Amino acid sequence: MSAHADTLTHDSHEAHGHGALSENNFLGLPNIKLAMWAFLGSECMFFGSLIGTYFFYHGNSLSGPLPKDVFSIGITSISTFLLLMSSVTMALGVDAMRQQKPMKARTFILLTAALGACFVGFQVVEFHEFYTEKHLVFAGPNASLFGSTFYTMTGFHGTHVTVGVIWLLIMSVLITKKKLVPGKEAVNVEVMGLYWHFVDIVWIVIFTFVYLLEFLK
Repeated sequence: MSAHADTLTHDSHEAHGHGALSENNFLGLPNIKLAMWAFLGSECMFFGSLIGTYFFYHGNSLSGPLPKDVFSIGITSISTFLLLMSSVTMALGVDAMRQQKPMKARTFILLTAALGACFVGFQVVEFHEFYTEKHLVFAGPNASLFGSTFYTMTGFHGTHVTVGVIWLLIMSVLITKKKLVPGKEAVNVEVMGLYWHFVDIVWIVIFTFVYLLEFLK
């Protein structure tokens, strides 16, 4: 009877352990990572529609200013470089978390947040210059198709970067308070990395096909 009870207890522990591992889905990925991939898939369609709308109306503005009148490739190149470097620091942060070095991971996460914040700062300065000095407005009687589609596309991207910066800062606090530790919870940093790399890739597309192509004309 005792042996039977021990067997039941052992089976119960195995079942419990299996339940703990049930966070992995049928693809062998953690559910949170699969959810992020699904989210990023929807975001691809979202930004694809914004970029597609921009190009659909590209050249159809009946009034200025036009892209060649407002774009400053120098400033935008600097902000793009900063965002690309943030992808490097994010990758280093994820790697440090996998190696169970939380303080090192926190340092790289904070660096990523700082670079992302600088990117947003450059974008705010750029938008202010476009609006005040080059009279590119978003809406109203003086708005153009170029202005409306451009601000919508880049503004939503800037919002995504801002959300990412806030998320990174929260993660750094959780690591400092030891509420986000290496091991099982390292997947949270990996998921953040997926999001951050995604917003970087979206910006590369925007920078290449919106800024650079206009500059090379």
